[in-house]
Amino acid sequence: MRIPTLVKGLAAAAILAVSATAALAEKIVVSNWDGYMPKDIAEKFKAATGIDLEVSVHATNEEIMGKVTASGGQGYDVLFVSSPFAEALNKMGLLAPIDAAKIPNLKNLYPEATQLKHDPGNTFSVPYTWGTTGLCYRSDLVKSEPDSWASLLNPADDVKGKTTMLATDRWLMAPAFLLAGKSVNTTEQADLDAARDQLIATKKTLLAYDDTTFYSKLVSGEASLVEAWDGWCNYGIASKPEIKYVIPKEGSDLWVDTMVITKAAANPEGAAKFIDFIMNADNGKWMVENIMYKSPNKAAMDALDPAMLKQYPNMAIAPAELLKFEQLRDLGDGMKAFSKTVSEIMAAK
Repeated sequence: MRIPTLVKGLAAAAILAVSATAALAEKIVVSNWDGYMPKDIAEKFKAATGIDLEVSVHATNEEIMGKVTASGGQGYDVLFVSSPFAEALNKMGLLAPIDAAKIPNLKNLYPEATQLKHDPGNTFSVPYTWGTTGLCYRSDLVKSEPDSWASLLNPADDVKGKTTMLATDRWLMAPAFLLAGKSVNTTEQADLDAARDQLIATKKTLLAYDDTTFYSKLVSGEASLVEAWDGWCNYGIASKPEIKYVIPKEGSDLWVDTMVITKAAANPEGAAKFIDFIMNADNGKWMVENIMYKSPNKAAMDALDPAMLKQYPNMAIAPAELLKFEQLRDLGDGMKAFSKTVSEIMAAK
């Protein structure tokens, strides 16, 4: 039977449309911090799954949040974000639920990693790294070993002018809250005011606010004592064994960086395959050995050389111990007063 030219044209257009959709479906876009995955992850993922991977880089949680909220998540399949931001995106309805059946390597998680307060049961996020915030210091440059947030906030004369604090809002405020015995998630105005007053006083004793080079300041001796994420302190320890890490007696926050799938993902099946790929033992082991953060992936941690845990003792903190610390949470509308307080601290002379 002869097919009319118009029909053949429509059929050809339909085939092209299907082909374009299929091509689109064989690609995913992932946004992550720079250096937070192997450089050859796209090639490895393609070889394992046949799916092309495009990696987009964001510098901060706030940056990717702005992009995703503006676009409704269009253009991204998987995001790496810290847990308060994952929680916020989920409340906005921008995240797809995690289908455990499509991510069999979730079995590699520690049981404790399925009990995180921001997302019990990993319903919308999968933890990638986790850890603590504490004091990183040169044991050969301080007169006494620090054991309290007071060592940083009300420093002794020998370390004044040689301390740094993290500038990111939540971690700037946390030491003052913890020293005062308050929740790291408090938005009570009295708590904010007290923390502000403490941190303005502390500001006069600081060398700098520093989120990225504080460990190198310790290595050079420019700084003696800094507020640090545990993995970043490990960068310093790798260069100079006199650098030590301690969780103050008042405690730490529990921070968690997660992977989430956007509800607008063009390829949700590919997104799930990507998370499953990241969750295998080899990729998890790479993360620990290269980024030097603890992993909630038990299979990855079990595969480590025990010598690494000895060199970097904070790596060996048990998951049950981590869960004793309060996790940073999404503050919702309370973030307005929180951010205002941080602005007042930064503007103070």
